[in-house]
Amino acid sequence: MNALTRIMTGAIIARTRRAPADARLRERGARIGGVLGGILRRTSQTGFVLYALALGAALGLASADFATSGGYPVGGTTIGAWTAWAKTGAVDADPYSRAVNARRGEIPLALGEGLLLTAARDDSGRRLDASCTYSVGGAVPPARAWTLTIGGRGAVDPAAKPVREAFTSTEILREADDRFVITIGQEVQSGNWLPMPRPSGPVRLALRLYDTPVAASVGSLDRNTVPAITRLGCKR
Repeated sequence: MNALTRIMTGAIIARTRRAPADARLRERGARIGGVLGGILRRTSQTGFVLYALALGAALGLASADFATSGGYPVGGTTIGAWTAWAKTGAVDADPYSRAVNARRGEIPLALGEGLLLTAARDDSGRRLDASCTYSVGGAVPPARAWTLTIGGRGAVDPAAKPVREAFTSTEILREADDRFVITIGQEVQSGNWLPMPRPSGPVRLALRLYDTPVAASVGSLDRNTVPAITRLGCKR
């Protein structure tokens, strides 16, 4: 009985001695866990912030590239199939117009110099395509001189042969009533012919009026005062 008592007493004393050590270990483990948890929470928050910043930067760059890769995105006046851009070269031009000008490396026409009109669709509202043939002609707003240019979106193929890209008012063949017709297509045409800049894909027309009184009154233009754009056919 005494031996059993001594054994039980020894076990109780051992447990009593181990209790503070176990408590200290648990406390130390809790502190380490708290520190690690705080580090993980801060790391998670930092990662989320970095991800949000990276995503915002990527979306911003993508939207800016899309907005400035084609024509001017805002500020135009629609006139039939054409859009007139009266303020792209003005002192108070919007940021998008300035970005497009900088990306193209172009000097736009100022308000007192002329007016730019662009077209990416025909009179029926169909997108201009290089695989189709178009007739462009009729009337042009009054101007001392004008040019009609065609171009495609995207980089120019360096292996492609150079082709004519524009007509000027001084070299155009006209009808007896001073009207004109320009045929744009892949196949060679008699008269005023402008070849397509590429085999297929979207194209855009640019009509530049120099020293024109309508630059300050774009609202006076209507569908009958700008050239008509008619699709004649497309390659299948």
